[in-house]
Amino acid sequence: QVQLVESGGGLAQAGGSLTLSCAASGRTFRFNVMGWYRQAPGKQRELVAVISSSGSTNYADSVKGRFTISRVNAMNTVYLQMNSLKPEDTAVYYCSLKELELVGAQPDYWGQGTQVTVSS
Repeated sequence: QVQLVESGGGLAQAGGSLTLSCAASGRTFRFNVMGWYRQAPGKQRELVAVISSSGSTNYADSVKGRFTISRVNAMNTVYLQMNSLKPEDTAVYYCSLKELELVGAQPDYWGQGTQVTVSS
């Protein structure tokens, strides 16, 4: 059983910064993709950023240049550094993990979500 535990959410002012963390526990395959999705009220869940175990990254256009995703493989931990926050970044942020050895386009595991609120 794989469990993802998130931390670091909270309240920030527009233009401020927050860092999210997510630690995966349990047995996982060596090659995987970890990342972050977010869901604002009344909207669909959307991809924010992902990073593979080899270090390749991909970002949503809306966060490019502002957010940075990173990971420490030995600790099964992924981070999201969020800078220049905007009110439209307000959402529940979910950590995710996709095992590359398993079929499917969607993540195999999800965190419980952490609230990020950005005020103007």
